[in-house]
Order: sequence, then structure tokens, then C-alpha cells
Amino acid sequence: MTMASLRRIAVTVDEIREGRFDWVLMEKDTESKEWKPIRRADSSAATYHEAMAAGLMALQAMVGDLDTGPREGAAEKPPDEAPEQRGGKRFGFGNLQE
Repeated sequence: MTMASLRRIAVTVDEIREGRFDWVLMEKDTESKEWKPIRRADSSAATYHEAMAAGLMALQAMVGDLDTGPREGAAEKPPDEAPEQRGGKRFGFGNLQE
């Protein structure tokens, strides 16, 4: 059985006003080749570091299997569901909370 294609998802950070940062998950469209936002922070962070860490946790929460990554057609968790530790593996940027 062939594995579904890996989705191209990137975490970016926007400074929406001075000192306020929002993470944005962007996905590359397979047809148009354009990057399009798929999720955005509900609230801003005080630092780029905090926003990037939160964005990475949001991406991690979407992925059913961190060893294979986000795949086309794979079920993903709802955006409001908290990230959880899977198999003792996590990724992130900076301090991660248990």
C-alpha cells in the first residue's frame, strides 16, 4: 500500500502590531503552488518565541503520527483540541509544557 502524500505545512509568525505576535499555519496548495493560511492563533503572544512555540504545538496537534508527518486524507484533530504527547515524542521551539 502506498502512503499518502506528505502535506507541506509551515509555521510562520506575524507581528500584528508592535510587541504582539500571531502564529499562522500555511499550507502549499498542490495545484496553484501558493501558500495559503489554514489556521491562525486565537490570541496573540508577547514574543516571537512564544508565538513560534505555540504554532509548532498547533501543528503537532494536527498530526496523527509524528513519525510520518501530516498526510493527505489523514484524519486530523480539531483546532481547539489540546496537543498531547504521543509515544514520548514531541517537537517544539523553546519550553514545552507537560
